[in-house]
Amino acid sequence: MEVWLDAPTDSEHEGIDAFYSRQNSHHISSEDGLLYRNGATIGGHVHIVSEASQAEARSLAGSVEWILLTFEDWSMIPIENVLAATEGTPTKVAAQITKPIEAQGAGFALDIGVDALLCTEACLEAALIVKSLRLEEAPTIDSVEAESEDRVELSMMTITEIQEGHAGDRVCIDLLTMLNQGEGILVGSTAKSFVLVHGETIQSKYVPTRPFRVNAGSVDAYTYLADGTTKYLSELKSGDEIRICDSNGTSRLAVIGRMKIERRPFILLRFKDENANEGHVFIQQAETVRLVLENGKAHSVTNLCVGERIFGCSFSATRHVGQSISAPSEER
Repeated sequence: MEVWLDAPTDSEHEGIDAFYSRQNSHHISSEDGLLYRNGATIGGHVHIVSEASQAEARSLAGSVEWILLTFEDWSMIPIENVLAATEGTPTKVAAQITKPIEAQGAGFALDIGVDALLCTEACLEAALIVKSLRLEEAPTIDSVEAESEDRVELSMMTITEIQEGHAGDRVCIDLLTMLNQGEGILVGSTAKSFVLVHGETIQSKYVPTRPFRVNAGSVDAYTYLADGTTKYLSELKSGDEIRICDSNGTSRLAVIGRMKIERRPFILLRFKDENANEGHVFIQQAETVRLVLENGKAHSVTNLCVGERIFGCSFSATRHVGQSISAPSEER
């Protein structure tokens, strides 16, 4: 981690990596939304004043070497969100701090931390302490798993417990495309463990098929968007692109036409993968809701048994506002 000092360049301080000036091109400088080092453009400067400016900063991820964040009112949330957006890209994040207490927050945000702290002399000691702590800890974080664009690595999940899940708000996802038999979406109540919920493509003697629909689960569950990020089911809306897949891991994109949320009784399924990583999901208690068994057949959730194996997937990385990040976390 670097420390950039916003002070006259004739100041004498040990441990700093660069001086910062808004117009002196011989050091780190910024002007008209661009960031320079020794006169050469190295990235963008975004002054955070609103959600729109945060979105502007996030949009630079992967396209520039550096993003410098300065603030109207200093806040951790934009720093965390921009760090999540740049995770797995070559883009580095620098953040302004205005008080010594902010140094540790920015320096260890999401347990990852910014790549540079911009500070005045009043915050320099705190910034240098955080720099020293970062140097002691690096490198301890594994890189985030790469996520395939058109294949999903599925594995077997063993059901360990089935119990009443009470009543809650259930989400049906109606798509602008027809699902094939065997296809569905990945749903999980944690960001690391998902099960494959089959589409309503199978005939029932009580209700007609809805081959464009997945009865997905509770509003707090996650699913995958087309770009590899996740969203809570409650956050999905018409026009969003989500990823559908089959038990072979073959996936494609589909656009949501409608979300249907109703209060329904749930079954709580607990499961674990082949490495004993545990997960759970709340699924509507209905015969027309199906998961995919080890033999590839869709099976009603009301007829599932403890010990049966179903298709799903596991990830070691956690999530922040849908982005895969390498910071550790625990979900239960």
